[in-house]
Amino acid sequence: MGLISSGLTDIGRKRKTNQDSIYLNPEKNLFVVADGMGGHNGGDIASQMAVEFIPEYMLKNLDSDPKKSFPQSVLYANNKIKDRGLRDQLLQGMGTTVVGFYFKGDTLYISNVGDSRAYLVNRNKLYQLSKDHSLVQEKINLGIYNRDQAAQDPQKNVLVRTVGFEEDIEVDLFTYKVSKGDVFLSCSDGLHGKVSDADILYIINKYIPNPAKATPETVQQTVTTLVAQANANGGNDNISVILVVAQ
Repeated sequence: MGLISSGLTDIGRKRKTNQDSIYLNPEKNLFVVADGMGGHNGGDIASQMAVEFIPEYMLKNLDSDPKKSFPQSVLYANNKIKDRGLRDQLLQGMGTTVVGFYFKGDTLYISNVGDSRAYLVNRNKLYQLSKDHSLVQEKINLGIYNRDQAAQDPQKNVLVRTVGFEEDIEVDLFTYKVSKGDVFLSCSDGLHGKVSDADILYIINKYIPNPAKATPETVQQTVTTLVAQANANGGNDNISVILVVAQ
């Protein structure tokens, strides 16, 4: 099974810096989106460290069971970021979200901390594969909100779990059996917070109507259009997108 991938990170229209970082390694089937937070450049440093140290760990442990090594790679990055913050007072409290894809055989492994998301498009339907670690998601879990109500919550960007802020974190790991024609999207909240699920699905289906015939050019065009739509809808945050098509 082959994979076609493309990624893009964009500063958006409102922010002075881009605190998102992305990593694409098509040769090793490894992809990471990180959305940083923290004052005085802390967010961009945290996200850059995440996309440095997660791949560093994974590439040294390719023969290990990804169910163990992928979450462990996030913990490895967490410790590096936490230690850096302790050494530099200006960076204390910095952190980052992480959502990572690692394809091995016909299985996709997803590591997730925070509210950056992993999606699947299959048979013209969009499914969220990850779960947000946010205050508003906790309210959804408790039945206080439905998804439409949650979108209006003024605290929707408050996270309950990040990488680099605490010494011990819980990393979510999801697995999915990949089929030809599956389209996978990972993104920061700069995309999913400004572009509805329906519009995300519409754009992907428009440019990749038949995943079997997708090309690097059409995948790249899809990514560019998703980012452009987030900017057209206000671009209030940095926007990061990685798209992977299984053929």
